[in-house]
Amino acid sequence: MRRIAAARLRYCGLQALTDDVMLIVSELLTNALLHSGTSDIRLNLTAKEGFLRIAVSDGVPSRIAPGPAGQEAESGRGLILVAALAQHHGGTFGTSNQGATAWCTLALPQQEAS
Repeated sequence: MRRIAAARLRYCGLQALTDDVMLIVSELLTNALLHSGTSDIRLNLTAKEGFLRIAVSDGVPSRIAPGPAGQEAESGRGLILVAALAQHHGGTFGTSNQGATAWCTLALPQQEAS
């Protein structure tokens, strides 16, 4: 899915966002795989109105929220990274469908927002 997302970004001329989008996609997909108990997971990338929206849906309603991870913990920081990257890019992080979808938005780079 990461390769598909990277190809889609290239196709849309959004290569400047590739590194951060790859991290976001990895974290959202990993979170869905680890916590949903399903392998029916969908990735959706949409660019419109000056924002790139990245959404991962697993169809399993659950509580999705960034939370604290202990200093020695090997996991638990993914959603915090996603929220921070979204904020860094002038966007937001959230969930919908009672937690079955985790999404974030990133403002498109100025020359690509038109």
